[in-house]
Amino acid sequence: MPRLFVAIDLPEPLKIALSGICHGIPGVRWLPPAQLHLTLSFIGEVEDCMFQAIRSTLSGSGLPPASCRLRGIGCFPAKGRPRVIWAGVDDDGAGLTAMHAQVEQDLRRLGISPEERPFTPHITLARLKEPPRESVAAFLTRNAEFQGGPFAVSAFHLYSSHLTPQGAVHTLEHTYRCATGASQGIRCQTP
Repeated sequence: MPRLFVAIDLPEPLKIALSGICHGIPGVRWLPPAQLHLTLSFIGEVEDCMFQAIRSTLSGSGLPPASCRLRGIGCFPAKGRPRVIWAGVDDDGAGLTAMHAQVEQDLRRLGISPEERPFTPHITLARLKEPPRESVAAFLTRNAEFQGGPFAVSAFHLYSSHLTPQGAVHTLEHTYRCATGASQGIRCQTP
């Protein structure tokens, strides 16, 4: 069964900038630059027939593009033992929030329940098991003012993910590009 998510890729210069700060905490599994992305919706495992329905439904979503910028570094959960280190994403003009809402609406039409957690645009940089708290605190302080961008979001992607002992392997399943329509404004279309 495919394990799916919908995501936005980052421009290569931002991946390089983020990977440049990803060090200095023992026992942390940093994500490789190729896997850095912004998840719009995590779907999880689905049957093959549902995979095809998702692929078709998202292709006609008609989403507007977004403008974003990276701002700040933090962790989840905010209190207690951190499990994830992330880079924050500012949604200039709320286009990203609208894109997320439309993807969730499309998935609900297929009977897929949205995540219960509120949408918090971020880029996961690392997953933590038992890192020294002092090292995490020092990393967060050292990188608190991190910024990158702005960057335009002109496409979103459907990915499958296969879990291995070395980490997840992501496979691009479909791309949905945004384009300017002559009389109806800016819309996303399947290539």
